[in-house]
This record gives sequence, structure tokens and C-alpha cells, in this order.
Amino acid sequence: MTAGVHSTRVLDSAMSYRESGTGTPIVFLHGNPTSSYLWRNVMPGVGTGRLLAPDLIGMGDSGKPEIAYSFADHARYLDAWFDALGLADVVLVGHDWGGALAFDWAARHPGRVRGIAFTETIVKPMTWEEFPEGGRELFRAIRTEGVGEAMILDQNAFIEQALPAASVTPLTPADLAAYRKPYPTRESRRPLLRWPRSMPLGGEPADVVTRIDAYDKWLRSSPDVPKLLLTFTPGPGTMMTSDIVAWCAANIAALETEHSDAVAGHHTPEDQPELIAAAISAWVERLGPHR
Repeated sequence: MTAGVHSTRVLDSAMSYRESGTGTPIVFLHGNPTSSYLWRNVMPGVGTGRLLAPDLIGMGDSGKPEIAYSFADHARYLDAWFDALGLADVVLVGHDWGGALAFDWAARHPGRVRGIAFTETIVKPMTWEEFPEGGRELFRAIRTEGVGEAMILDQNAFIEQALPAASVTPLTPADLAAYRKPYPTRESRRPLLRWPRSMPLGGEPADVVTRIDAYDKWLRSSPDVPKLLLTFTPGPGTMMTSDIVAWCAANIAALETEHSDAVAGHHTPEDQPELIAAAISAWVERLGPHR
């Protein structure tokens, strides 16, 4: 089933989203530097539910208001999008920062969440030593004043270099063009810079660490909300190391982990969309009827 593309007014701007199907709302949240386009090959394989995938504010086809694009900003606009669509009893599916936003929304709206599935996302504040070695130099550079601006705002390195490098499956020219389209100018790329500077490393930034600590408390104390972690044989850019996966097993209540020996880089929905769709479909069926 092909998802239609819609837009709705959100606060002082508008958010674009893909939608198909009916029934239990299943919301797919993307991260950086992608958009709802990330889920284009996953959603058709999910055989149940009202499937929705928004473009985060400032990303994809959503509006680009004059904001800082902090984690709190993204959460505020996403809250308004959920409210505008009147979504409740929601199943959340998150990748990268989309997973973090899903955890954050669930922790603050526990009565409206039915379950959370996630892959390659931010589950806890990390020390620099815990962060995958292959990404440390890149993230240190991006977080250096002046250097990060040149890389991300001027050279568009997150789209042109980091995105293709973190997928096993080569992105086609059409796919790369779709991801590139929302960011034609230096100004339009500000969200792409703010996200890596928001990664909770070494205790900074403090505001993001505080929010993640809050949702970690909820993840530990919510046995009534099923969670599903999807893992694969690590490919390029994989962020959730075996130690992080073990941390999830020890610290997240009602967690089911489904591992595939198939190889996937950081952008798992690009590399293994059919496996992700099948796992989510089966898991949602096990959750029982929509309340």
C-alpha cells in the first residue's frame, strides 16, 4: 500500500507526514539526516494499522521555522503534531534520534503509548569511550566551533558523506537526491548540525542528558509497555554496540530483542526494510487488539 503525503499546521509552522492504512496508530520516527523517506520500504511491508511517518520539524518537507532545532524544540513540535492528529494508544517505531524522541514522548505521555520498537537509537548518555570508535573523530570535529559549520553547513557532509557511508546497501542517485532535496542552502542545514551537537557525550549537552535520564527512568519502570529492540550483524556506522544492547536488556522493562544475522549499517531501514517490517508486523499482532 502506497502512503499518501499530507501536511498539517503545527504551532507556527507545518509538518509533513506519510500515512496509509487504518486501525492502531503506528508512528515511524526518523533521525538525522533523514526524513520520512527512510521508511518508504518498511511501511508497505507492515500489514496492520494506521501507519504514519512525520518529517521532523526543519527536516524533509516540513516547515523550517526560525528556531534553534534543539531536542526540546523537536519534542515540542512533535507533541503538537501528535495532538493535531489526535493520536492515542500509539505504537512508536524509532530510528536514531527518532527513537530518542519516541522514548521522550512516551515518558511524558505514558497513557497514550501502547508499545515502542527501536533500532540504532540513543538509549543512554554515553562517555566518549562508550561511543563507537569509528565515530569519535567525526563527532569531535562536528562539535568543534567553526569546523562543524564548515563540514555540515558548507559541505553538507552529513548528506553527501556520512549518510552513504553508514549503509551497507548503496543509496541510488534518486534516493540520495530525495535526502538532499530539503537542504539546498547553508541555512536549511542547521538541523543537521544541531543533532550531532546534541549527542549526549561526556555529560554534554546537559539539557539533553537530563531528558535522556528522565526517559531512562521511565524505560526502567514501565513493565506495562512492551518494547522491541531490533538488532542486526553490525555493518558500517553501527551505533548500538554489544555493550549497549546488553545495557538495554538489563535496564529496559518488558524488552524483547529480535536479532537477525543479516548485516545492517547504522541506517537499518535502508539496509533491511523487509526484515524490520516483518518483525514489527508480528510484534504488533502479539500486542493484541487496539484499545
